[in-house]
Amino acid sequence: MDRTKIVAGLIFLLASCGPKTHVIRVGSKNFTEQVVLGEIIAQHLETRLHEKVARSLNLGGTLLAQQGLLNREIDMYPEYSGTALAMVLKAPLGTDLRAEYARRFHLAWMTPLGIDNGFAMVVRKSAGLKTLSEASRMPWTLGVGYEFEQRADGLAALKSVYGIQFKGSPKTMDLGLLYQAIGQGQVDMIAASATDGMLSKLDLQVLEDDKHAFPPYEVSIVARGELLNARPEVRAALEELAGKFTNQKMRELNYQVDAEHKLVGVVAEGFLRSVGLR
Repeated sequence: MDRTKIVAGLIFLLASCGPKTHVIRVGSKNFTEQVVLGEIIAQHLETRLHEKVARSLNLGGTLLAQQGLLNREIDMYPEYSGTALAMVLKAPLGTDLRAEYARRFHLAWMTPLGIDNGFAMVVRKSAGLKTLSEASRMPWTLGVGYEFEQRADGLAALKSVYGIQFKGSPKTMDLGLLYQAIGQGQVDMIAASATDGMLSKLDLQVLEDDKHAFPPYEVSIVARGELLNARPEVRAALEELAGKFTNQKMRELNYQVDAEHKLVGVVAEGFLRSVGLR
């Protein structure tokens, strides 16, 4: 046999037996905002690293996504500060998320993206109000989701901090029906999420939480520290997304997917172009 062919064959065998390059996998939880953010992260990494990035979007809830990180099934996903404190760390407000995630899990809590998707009390713009303190001077018919009614940092916090009076018990309903209810006059205030897509289109006012009844739900990327240490270019790429979002921009992205039925990949690419990252 030709000596050159033998050498070439040995080189091929050695290469095929060596360690395979790790394919970065981006995860997300199972709702629109998370899927959009996950796709934005994946597309941005592909652009900066010039390599294919795998997706595990729509994984499920918080604990599934967190466990996926710990099991090395995913390398990163977007998370909310309030959720991280309450469900993952089970720690009080003021806890240093970056330090605790590194100490307990060897995970990196990245610089916030610019989104704060906390509870948002919403009224019609015709009410002429800007803050919850102003709203506390009059009674309201309130519409809420099941979670807001039951959580200590939801309805209980709103009542405790502002002393708002309500006309009867809150009307509890599926989140998707809240905007229909306020639009049809069944309620005149709803407890929504700050980045709901419908807020970008309807004639509604998000009231400022001027006494800080609700905890922040800032969005950051959580990533495996081992990966970021081994590949600093991944950390650098992720940090480019920090501060690139606003609540209003996230509402528009959610609306494009939920109401206009645009493909998530198209929406993600459009966002990256709009902030100069494509």
